[in-house]
Amino acid sequence: MQPRVFAVVTAVLLAVLGLGSVMVTDWTPKSATALAAPTAGGQRPGAVPATAAASPSPTGDPAVWTRSTLRNKLMAEMEATDPGVALADLDKISKDKPYTVRFCHPIAHELGHAAVQRYHQDFQKVISFPHETCAAGYLHGAVEEMLANSKDPQSDILTLCAPANTGPCIHGVGHGIMFVTKQDIPAARALCDKFPSQSRRITCSEGVFMQLFAPDEEDEKAKANLPVDKLAAEPLYPCPEQPALYQSACFFYAPTFFLSSHDYANHPEAFAQALQWCLNAQASGGAQDCSRGAGSRTMKYNLDRPDWAAQQCATAKDTWQRKACTQGLVSYYTVNDTSAGAAGRLCAQLTDKEIQGYCRSAGGLSSTLD
Repeated sequence: MQPRVFAVVTAVLLAVLGLGSVMVTDWTPKSATALAAPTAGGQRPGAVPATAAASPSPTGDPAVWTRSTLRNKLMAEMEATDPGVALADLDKISKDKPYTVRFCHPIAHELGHAAVQRYHQDFQKVISFPHETCAAGYLHGAVEEMLANSKDPQSDILTLCAPANTGPCIHGVGHGIMFVTKQDIPAARALCDKFPSQSRRITCSEGVFMQLFAPDEEDEKAKANLPVDKLAAEPLYPCPEQPALYQSACFFYAPTFFLSSHDYANHPEAFAQALQWCLNAQASGGAQDCSRGAGSRTMKYNLDRPDWAAQQCATAKDTWQRKACTQGLVSYYTVNDTSAGAAGRLCAQLTDKEIQGYCRSAGGLSSTLD
């Protein structure tokens, strides 16, 4: 199987893609008075109703979660009980309040780091709790912490996830490798190359490049530290210079850096601009992967308004790019919502008929709505 085919498969199985992480930008919902002006239909898409922000819920939780309030609640819960309780609560909140998906993955990372410290690096104990919520962020954070404390990371990367060697765990190893190598891409690739199979090396590289373009999941203001002169010469640096096996993962995650650099929280036009920016990768053959990545990030950061996210894909000039972007939308949506019929529910919400058709195709559905 060709490397790019692996990348397409893993894009659909975003448990491997990790999908990912929200970082860099503070997605704290604005107060009622700070929201943008209402649209003709009322409030702008994704806005928090004024009544919702007025008072806490009957449970004592805030009416609107911010990253810091949710993180503090869950860390306190974990300290008082165990990671399983905190993760179950995170799963419930992220499903009840879809906007929290924008920052639930990095919070889950923090829970994983803290759990390793709490259980004195007993990795099997740490991962004994159900940890699939928020694209396996807890597992990613736990693997990062284990490798950060490893005395022999070159050996431990091959044994830490054994015997199951699941995709999310090896993806987490990729993140951890970037800590170990201090963001040195050739050195990180060399460690990924130690995995015996091509598919696991690709999965490892996905964690590497996700960490490159979004370097510190625990710091929402962090930005990738890429050389300005290199970016001026090659907007998608360092993807074109990567070996063929690792190019797809690099191009897929590159839009994360573009969006963070263009303050997507306050400039929603950045999502459509990211698709245009991906065309820079046509000469090196990465435009498809980049466009899928742009679609995935667009859905991730706008999970509470999927039709708006789909409309960003519709802005692409070419058919192939609109289709690739939609594939990214579906891949992230179905990984976040793993219940039966998730793809069908997504596609039914889309008002653009062309994008809806691509959605149903990507989700393995019939060409028309049931």
